[in-house]
Amino acid sequence: MSRPLPRDELLRRDASALWHPWTPHGSDAAPLAVVAAAGATLTLADGHELIDAVSSWWTCLHGHGHPRLVAAMERQARRLDHVLFAGATHEPAVALAEALLAAAPPGLSRVFYSDDGSTAVEVALKIARQAAVQRGQPQRTVFVALEHGYHGDTFGAMSAGDPAPFFEPYRPLLFEVVRVPADAAAVRRALCELGDRAAALILEPRVQGAGGMRMHDAAFLRGARAACDEARVPLIADEVMTGFGRTGALFACAAAGIAPDLLCLAKGLTSGMVPLAATLATEELFDAFAGSDRRRLFAHGHSMTANPIGCAVALESLSLCRELGVPARLEAIGARIEASLAPLRSDPRAAGLRRCGGIVAFDLVAGRGAPAGYFSGLAPRLRAAAIEHGVLLRPLGNVVYALPPACTSDEQCDRIAAAMLALTGTSAP
Repeated sequence: MSRPLPRDELLRRDASALWHPWTPHGSDAAPLAVVAAAGATLTLADGHELIDAVSSWWTCLHGHGHPRLVAAMERQARRLDHVLFAGATHEPAVALAEALLAAAPPGLSRVFYSDDGSTAVEVALKIARQAAVQRGQPQRTVFVALEHGYHGDTFGAMSAGDPAPFFEPYRPLLFEVVRVPADAAAVRRALCELGDRAAALILEPRVQGAGGMRMHDAAFLRGARAACDEARVPLIADEVMTGFGRTGALFACAAAGIAPDLLCLAKGLTSGMVPLAATLATEELFDAFAGSDRRRLFAHGHSMTANPIGCAVALESLSLCRELGVPARLEAIGARIEASLAPLRSDPRAAGLRRCGGIVAFDLVAGRGAPAGYFSGLAPRLRAAAIEHGVLLRPLGNVVYALPPACTSDEQCDRIAAAMLALTGTSAP
């Protein structure tokens, strides 16, 4: 095995060749030079270690390099690395689809594979729209979504998300969406006013992630489901972040006692090891595409659709979720971090301490006149301060949050909480 590049050489070559996502080049600090990872720990080129308190953009469900996932990847790579999924099939795709449908809320009966969270959402939006057209309702063109929503970076996903603050340059190119607060009455009113122009409701159940870790209760989800039933439109649940135990239940929808018509999954699906996404749909939606006319087919697909290696890893990850009690473990992790952050409840420098499962967040109260939005300089300064405490955090503007993997130890939870407290100037008790 070759030795990793020295830090300075790696950063020099990075700076001359790469364009990083969500990074203001020319003003942000140099990227972290990561050479290895195991469990909840990242190892840097200079030998320092960081606790990955954000699961590397919310993906590493079981932590980094879980041996069973590595073994599943190796076994499948030797047998079948990839094959096109149009007109072909393979056992890992079938077995994973069966396992996902068995674990998902009732009523979902079909799995459409793609490759990341944005495309899982694109698939759901396109299914809802094309199904309406093929049922003789082409006027259904307007989606309803939540204020502060975020569903990904492709054009349909950007349209469904709130253009402010991320997507303002693209606003003229996005399709029509009616945005409402996380309030069932507001959803019902919007669907009522749209009438037969409504295409679907899309939401992130229980936690709106990139929009600021905004949390809502199960009663809202039940009211939203009822409103969709009354309006006879599909409910799309974007569980790209919240799926696989992050909210303390395998799926946030199921814990609220509802079943969506379309369920979007990615991130924790493979525990971040391989790009893979899935959109689960009801048989009723699937039937809208049936028929002898080939023009009724769903014209969507990716070169890497249902990649066998990804499917094999995801199947093993789902088994680990059951065997290790991942939802309960994440619930315990979140509760421990929240308990350590209790001093913030009376600290004027912080507001809105909140938790859902293994997701813990609070808002840092900026000083008078200090910018606190996503594009202010506050978040990178907070990130750098957390790194000084040995913890990788990635605040959303002034929203400080932790979303660690299920393998995070009690001692690591305490260090995460201590780093979060330090960002307000408060010491751990």
